[in-house]
Amino acid sequence: MKTLRAVNHDARDGTECNALDIPVIGLGVWMMNKPGECYDAVLNALSIGYRLIDTARSYGNEAAVGEAVRVSEVRREDIIVVTKLRRIHATSYESAIENCKRSLDLLKLDHIDVYLVHAPPEDPEAREPVWRAMEDLLAEGSVKSIGVSNYGINHLADLRSYARILPSINQVELNPWIQRPQLHDATRAVGALTMAYSPLARGQKANDVDMALVAKKIGCTGPQASIKWCLDRGAIVIPKSSNYSRQRENLDSLGLDISDIRAEIDMFDSNYVSGWDPTVEP
Repeated sequence: MKTLRAVNHDARDGTECNALDIPVIGLGVWMMNKPGECYDAVLNALSIGYRLIDTARSYGNEAAVGEAVRVSEVRREDIIVVTKLRRIHATSYESAIENCKRSLDLLKLDHIDVYLVHAPPEDPEAREPVWRAMEDLLAEGSVKSIGVSNYGINHLADLRSYARILPSINQVELNPWIQRPQLHDATRAVGALTMAYSPLARGQKANDVDMALVAKKIGCTGPQASIKWCLDRGAIVIPKSSNYSRQRENLDSLGLDISDIRAEIDMFDSNYVSGWDPTVEP
């Protein structure tokens, strides 16, 4: 599978501190909380070629993700596991360290590949010490790469003012209905990749009639066209699905050429926020 290189840079001189090759499409497991649902979904995804799994403490399924990764026939070193520091835990240096260790305990893995601050800490005074903890977790090897999630342009600018190491990832909602070109550019400006969650607007656009009509022109589904649009923007994409056939359909998006319909998809931008949006907070 195609990968993108996620790099943490030294904030002083821009030199590369570390890098990970991350698959451009992965499995998101938000809201997979039925008995066995997350475990089965991750195990199936890995069996058909996925190598990126995105979870979070707030999802309540880190243990299931870790179990599936451990029993999978895929080598651990070939799998990228992403998890996140819950916002209610992003209150201090000590809390960030403690809760990373707790995630490791739940996952039962010896390291986290990508660890993200799930949203800008609500207390602005906590943002610097929380990030300092992230940097120290990276230095000690508990995590292999550090980044952020739901950070807006102002949050990234603020982070640059105190960071010793810049983030490798900014995970935000990105899809044809909320295209965020300025935020995408700001993310790249700090040397980070955009990781697109909710490429179908939390499923709210999965059956969008207009997208389906456009996608039909090249013989694919609306969800596939939406996912490929995100990929073509240079983003890593993490669609959620516990349905085996839908997982395969999403993965097959990689092989699409949407150049003939891209201009039409570009017209869908309407700043449609499907859930929360901390990027606009102070």
